[in-house]
Amino acid sequence: MTNKKLNVANVPNLRFPGFEGEWETRKLGEMAEKVNSGKTPLGGESVYINEGILFIRSQNVNNDKLELQNSVFISESINNVMKNSVVRSNDILLNITGASLGRSCVVPEDFKIGNVNQHVCIIRLNKKYNPRFLQPIFSSIKGQIIFNNLQTGSGREGLNFESIKSIKLSIPGSKEQKKIASFLSILDERISTQNKIIEELETLIKGLCQKIFELDLFQFSVLPLKLLCVIKKGQQINASELSKKGLYYVMNGGILPSGYHSEYNSDAETISISEGGNSCGYIQYNYYKFWSGGHCYTLNKINKKIKSKYLYYYLKANENKIMALRVGSGLPNIQKSALEKFEVKIPNLYIQDKVILALDSLSNKFFVENKLLRGYQQQKNYLLQNLFI
Repeated sequence: MTNKKLNVANVPNLRFPGFEGEWETRKLGEMAEKVNSGKTPLGGESVYINEGILFIRSQNVNNDKLELQNSVFISESINNVMKNSVVRSNDILLNITGASLGRSCVVPEDFKIGNVNQHVCIIRLNKKYNPRFLQPIFSSIKGQIIFNNLQTGSGREGLNFESIKSIKLSIPGSKEQKKIASFLSILDERISTQNKIIEELETLIKGLCQKIFELDLFQFSVLPLKLLCVIKKGQQINASELSKKGLYYVMNGGILPSGYHSEYNSDAETISISEGGNSCGYIQYNYYKFWSGGHCYTLNKINKKIKSKYLYYYLKANENKIMALRVGSGLPNIQKSALEKFEVKIPNLYIQDKVILALDSLSNKFFVENKLLRGYQQQKNYLLQNLFI
């Protein structure tokens, strides 16, 4: 009797010791006991309250986690009317409409109670399947391509429940699912810790910037941004063109790169400003060449009166004022015309050099920590490509 040969197409490139055999292919609908979304309560935003039952919206499903900043709440009576969309711990939440379509997270183990609106889909798996194994597939390039191909409607801006249920995925046994999920969770915790280090550094830099620019120790001239640089909007890039590894990272409206591309359209030492989404107004100094996406502004052809690094520090110190330029409901954006009118205080070049010198040591530390973060993210991306089929 001969041993049956494995079909390599059903075996991942990387595997933990002790596991063997082919993975099985299942439709998501076969693995889930629930696939549905919520709805907008009668009365819309007018029924939101300051305390009560957490009401989860698409902006809360971000960066592979449930982000509860700017949370809203509904009453227990409204929640009882919407019992079919009550959220439990270990549910997978998936954004199914709009610009954030395809973002997902797993609801934490210690989650108490919540509900969702119609833009967020609840995927509740059978006990045989591990949500922390499946959700990383959703956030991978493979998952994003699947969601992009499944979009419906003339504007291709939505997923329906039947299409979600029809998604085919390769799945190992429960022990291997748990092993992979546990390993990725540890790496996610390291990435989360690194993000906190960077956030604290950024807060320190911004606070120091504000203190320096509040001091009235030297003469300034004041000019609008449009006289100091050319503000250029980036070029949209499809999810299918993104990769998890590449020469040039892609900034597309978020705080973190949304992927990598084989080409660049912005030079190193360029300031970028997020144009749309929940992070619009976020300002970044890009040390490397990168691709500026459709929700990203870059500041080009900097005037000789001002040094690029000084301009970055000044804008970073006033990031809250930049963010106050947001317009639009739902996913906000910042208009180019509003940015062009933003006024900048400009001392002479000697003073600018002093400001840059005072802030660069912290900025260099920020750069090193960001480099570490990118390393962890690339490690995770490599694993997502090779631990799964």
